[in-house]
Amino acid sequence: MPALVTRVFGCGQGRKGTTVWTAPDDATIAQILRDTKTIAIVGVSANPDRPSHGVYRYLAEHSPYRIFLVNPTISELDGKTVYPSLDALPETPDVVDVFRRPEQLAGIAQEAIDIGARTLWFQLDLIDLDAANKATEAGLQVVMDRCTEIEFARLGPR
Repeated sequence: MPALVTRVFGCGQGRKGTTVWTAPDDATIAQILRDTKTIAIVGVSANPDRPSHGVYRYLAEHSPYRIFLVNPTISELDGKTVYPSLDALPETPDVVDVFRRPEQLAGIAQEAIDIGARTLWFQLDLIDLDAANKATEAGLQVVMDRCTEIEFARLGPR
């Protein structure tokens, strides 16, 4: 059963909000990974030293997912189109995987809601409980402070 966790965050990189958040358990994360066909990586970087680039490369090589790349500052990566925003994607992704600054999380959560994504996934050290509550209330599953690469390697479909 998912744990209810109350967290109060003040300073601390990537952490904002005071609320109750239901953290998904391993079974829920495994189900999300099994049900996913498409994933949008928001904030993907062309810099191979950035975590978003590493996760993109790993998922492209090891997962069955069709991957959409989102970053308003680049237009192509590895011959793939990079879209400026979620609403510019040619289809709605199942998962919106977020690598952005903490102050941008609420806006990205709203975009994920607006396009009808099923899951909002904030990467390691990214927690915005207000954005998570809003997305949950809109019917999205929310994963925070977890890495899609790590969780896919641990729990993803084989």
